[in-house]
Amino acid sequence: MSNQAVETFGATADLSPVSVEDRRPRFDEHLPDKHPIWVTEVEGSVAGWCCLSAYRKGRMALRYTAEISYYIHNDHHRKGLASGLVQHAIEQCPKLQIKTLFAVLLDLNIGSVKLLERFGFTEWGHMPNIADFHGKECGHLIFGKRVPT
Repeated sequence: MSNQAVETFGATADLSPVSVEDRRPRFDEHLPDKHPIWVTEVEGSVAGWCCLSAYRKGRMALRYTAEISYYIHNDHHRKGLASGLVQHAIEQCPKLQIKTLFAVLLDLNIGSVKLLERFGFTEWGHMPNIADFHGKECGHLIFGKRVPT
């Protein structure tokens, strides 16, 4: 599913497809009791995912902060799946001892900007023109939110 984002640009900074084996080390870092990965299914097939990742792993002063990431297959956009996953992640934060969530997204990803704003995320930073998609540049936006504990 993430390779779909590579092909359509705008949702990932990857430029070439990745295999499950390439992603395995990343999956292994996501422990269910601290930085889980959630999936949503439609008719028995994975339609999207959401995860929380450690921020600057090993730096204990940052242990209550996590990056939220998500992706929904193109066939399932605008059906509320991303909203459901983000809402679920926010609701799980107190149990996971997460006080601050942030997201890093490409500045051309207006859909994600609107989604995050609906959940009370605000823009915390912008790094202009740091991503280059075969000559087309765009920046990274950082959106953040303090979550109730």
